[in-house]
Order: sequence, then C-alpha cells, then structure tokens
Amino acid sequence: MTTLAGREIVLGVTGGIAAYKSCEIVRELRKEGANVVVVLTAAGGHFITPLTLQTLSKNPVHTDLFNLISESEIGHISLAQRANLLLVAPATANIIGKIRNGIADDLLSTIAMATTAPILLAPAMNSQMYASPAVRENVEVLSERGVTFVDPDEGELACGTTGPGRLADTGKILEMARILLADKILEGKKVVVSAGPTAEDIDPVRYLTNRASGKMGFAMATVARRFGAEVTLVTGPTRLADPPFLKVEHVRSAKEMMNAVAAAAENADAVVMAAAVADFRPASSSPRKIRKGEIEGKIDLVPTDDILATLGGSKRERVLVGFAAETNDVEGNAREKMRRKNLDAIVANDVSRADIGFDSDSNEVRVYFSDGTALDMVKAPKEAIASAVWRAVCHKFIKG
Repeated sequence: MTTLAGREIVLGVTGGIAAYKSCEIVRELRKEGANVVVVLTAAGGHFITPLTLQTLSKNPVHTDLFNLISESEIGHISLAQRANLLLVAPATANIIGKIRNGIADDLLSTIAMATTAPILLAPAMNSQMYASPAVRENVEVLSERGVTFVDPDEGELACGTTGPGRLADTGKILEMARILLADKILEGKKVVVSAGPTAEDIDPVRYLTNRASGKMGFAMATVARRFGAEVTLVTGPTRLADPPFLKVEHVRSAKEMMNAVAAAAENADAVVMAAAVADFRPASSSPRKIRKGEIEGKIDLVPTDDILATLGGSKRERVLVGFAAETNDVEGNAREKMRRKNLDAIVANDVSRADIGFDSDSNEVRVYFSDGTALDMVKAPKEAIASAVWRAVCHKFIKG
C-alpha cells in the first residue's frame, strides 16, 4: 500500500499554460490509489476542459462556488473537510496572492481558506513574475504559515524566455505529496543511508565494481525522508536520478564512501549501509591506461576499509543497520556478519534469485535483529520493503 492510497486529494487547476500537465498529475495520483477531486478555476478552464479532467479523475469537476455537491452539502465546505491534501498545480501568482491575503472569491480560494488539510502549491509562471517582490513575499509569508511549495524548474517557458518558472516535474510534486501525507515516525531524526556500488580504479579506463544498482539504498533514503527524517544519502556510481528533498553526496571509491559516511554519521540517529562496498581495490592505480601486455595476467589487490565494522566498533548511540546480499546460507552468513560488525539489525536477501536481484524493482528480505529475533518481508516493491524495514527498526530501536 502506497502513501497516497485511499487518500482524498483536492487538485486545484488554475489559469496557466502548465494546466495541461494537471492531466498527468491526476493519472499518477490515481495510479497510486488516491481519490482525486479536481477544482478548476474560470481561468484554468481556458486552458483545459472539465470533461478531460473528469474523464481522468473519474469524479465530477467542480468550478462553481455556489453549487451544492449534494442537497445537504455546501460545496467548498464539503471539499475542504474531505481533503487529506489540497494540491494546486499549476499555482499562478494570482492564486498564491489570494491565499496569502485571505481572499476567497471563487471555489478554489475558498477551499484554501476553509481546509485544515496540508496545502501544497506548485507555482508556474513567467520568470519575472516569479522573481517579483510581491510573489517572493507571498511565498515567504505562506511558507511561514505552513504552506508547502515545490519550486518551479528552470527551462524554456511558453513566453519564449528561459529561466525558473516551469511547473516542477510531476514526480517531484507527487513525492512532496507523499512526504506531507506519510507517518512521521522519524520526525526530528537524522539518518544516513549508503547506496550503490563503489568503483576502484585500475587505470583511467578500467575499474573494479559490482552489480549493485543502488535501488534498495535509494528506497531506504526516500522512505526515511517521507517519514520525517533529515536524510543524507551517500551513493556510489549509479544510473538513478537523485531523490528530491534530501541531501545527496556522490562518491566513487570505498575510501571516499568511508570518509563521507563517517562524517555524516557523527550526529546521526541511524545509519543504514545498503551500499555494496568493494572488499578489495588495486594496490595502485595507474595515471595512464595500462597496455594489455603490461598487466601480465594479474592485478595486486589490497583490502578496503570496512565501513560497517568501523562504525560498529566505535562508541555510539546511533542505530546501525547493515545489508547482506547472499547467494547461499543466507541466514548463517547474515547473522555472522551482524555479530562480527556489532550491528543492531541486518537486512538479508538472496541475490541469486533473478526476481529480487540487484537490478530488480522488487525485493524479498528477512531482517535479523541483535536480540535474536527475525522478521520476514514477502516480495514487494523496494519502496514497500524500505517502509517495512524502517517501521520495524523504529519499533525496535527508535522512539519518537
């Protein structure tokens, strides 16, 4: 079950060219199981029709302040009370100014005045308008009042200029919606997550690495942010886009990851080592490409620093969670690794299975705890696994 499943989301669509992107937002919200009710302003109706949004949302589109939803329900009050989230995308300078100044002269602005649900605004407008003192002041005041903004992207605008003002990517808007609606079981906590492989250079062309995709670590970081944590993600080289709304540090080698994780972990409440850190590196790295005949059939290797063992061996108050990607004797190897590295918990999975291996979007794990207990998590998308792992870790070790 996703964060948005079963949630009542009122989507306000205002009068800007980016209104066409509201169709994609509706579709993605519904894919995650949300019930979406669209409120279309008069200006928004110049850019997109109620029929389009009604077809996509499977709900009537509301436009009139004075229409009753049913014989006994006043429209703006009913929608304001039902909403788990009021999302306005695109949010024009006009609607931002109305909400800031308490103007309620149409259905959407009246709902904004009446709702107690979180309000999420995704501005889209000309760059000069977005940079104007009036808009900047309105955004600042609303932010202080608890309204959340997803800043616009930079790029070519409909007016022909280039700059900030494009409606933020749909995925980014939805992620902030998930953050606003998720349980805050990690509120006020600082979390460090490592992800991906490391790359140990042989020369400028060749390097040693492994098959880790980074997906599980990215899921652990993303879900921790949704749960309210201040998150630092330390990642080796992957093909994944950086998760929004958290700090991401990119590293390459095991040594770089060691330094970055150790620094971030100093004030952390929890560290999750989901990265597949190389166990060995070349004894030396050549500054130039080594010719085939120069290798002579072997490369001398030396051990890398053991990040988990180093963290586990130091005096700490933080929770330390490791991952064990195994191909045989999963339980034995995982428990031994947890004991040897002084971990609070270890998440083990069988990477020999093609359906839950490194590149899969799904996983199936068993979490072993230092008190001898264990918890099975059946095959599910990696974000669902990450959510279950965090809930289990919080229940065992992290109190709100």
